[in-house]
Amino acid sequence: MKKIVLSLVLVASVLTACKENKKEKVEVKEAVKVAVNVAELNNVDLATSVLNWKGTKPTGAHNGTVALKSGGLLIENGKLTNGEFVIDMSTITNVDMQGSDGAGKLEGHLKNADFFDIAVYPTAKFVITKVEEVEGKLAVTGNLQIKDVTKSIIIPATISTETGITTFASETFNVDRADFNVKYGSKKFFEGLKDKFINDIMELSFVVKTKA
Repeated sequence: MKKIVLSLVLVASVLTACKENKKEKVEVKEAVKVAVNVAELNNVDLATSVLNWKGTKPTGAHNGTVALKSGGLLIENGKLTNGEFVIDMSTITNVDMQGSDGAGKLEGHLKNADFFDIAVYPTAKFVITKVEEVEGKLAVTGNLQIKDVTKSIIIPATISTETGITTFASETFNVDRADFNVKYGSKKFFEGLKDKFINDIMELSFVVKTKA
C-alpha cells in the first residue's frame, strides 16, 4: 500500500512539473536600439517601486522581490512613451521563507555564480522602447537585460496617475531564464536531473511609481 501511495505522489509531482514547464513565456527578440535616455529623468520612487519574482520546481515554489537602483518614466500628454528601470540584483529577497535560515541560503544561492552572478552582473535592466494600447491595456515593448544577454520582449501593463504620482504596473509575465544564460538546474543545459530540476520559467511583474 505504501508503494502505491508513493507512486501516486511521484506521478503527481511529475505531472505538476510538466504543467509548470508549459507556462506561456514572453517571446524574445533581438534588442531594439534606444534613442531616448530616460534614465536622466531619475523620477522613480525607489522606496515604493519593486520587481516581484516567483520560481518553481517539482517540490514547490519560492517568491520574492528585487529593488530598483534607479529609473525614469516619461509621460507625454498623459501617455507613457518611454521608461527605464535599473534593477539592483544585490537586493534579491525571498519572501515566502522570510526571516528563516532557508531564506538566507536561497538569497545567497540566487546571487552567486550558479544563478545571477551579481559579483559580475550587479544590475539588470528593462528599457521601454514602444508602448501601444490594446483593448484598454498597454502592450509594452522593452529591452530586458539579465546578466550578459539583452532581449526585446512585450509585457502587458497599466498606468495610472493619482495625486501627482504615476504608477506603472505590469501583469505577471513569464520569462525563460535559459534565454538569459541562467543555467542552474535547467533541463535545457543538464541531463539526468530527474526531479531535481528547477523550472526555466520565471514569473515576473513590475510595480514602479514616480516621486511625488
